Amino acid sequence: MVFLKILLMYLTAGENMAYQVLTTTAASITDLKRNPMGTLEEGEGGAVAILNRNEPAFYCVPPELYAYYLELAEDAELNLIADKRLEDPEFVSVSFDDL
Repeated sequence: MVFLKILLMYLTAGENMAYQVLTTTAASITDLKRNPMGTLEEGEGGAVAILNRNEPAFYCVPPELYAYYLELAEDAELNLIADKRLEDPEFVSVSFDDL
């Protein structure tokens, strides 16, 4: 998906400490307070890293992207369940034609 393009960049703060920012767009907490919807729109459908003293504090994501992430997490959880069931010694393989 277009909004999933993730650029890894580093911001330095304090004593040469590096923080990984997992978005192409970042804004300060002050920017978010001043114009919350404008800050979110800057992300163009993707996540916006909200920085506090040049350190990522949290990510602001639009509802559609959040729903997509939840779906990915649910799919991953279901895949783990399916993988565990495949390892079960009582697993019986059945073809679709037999059903």
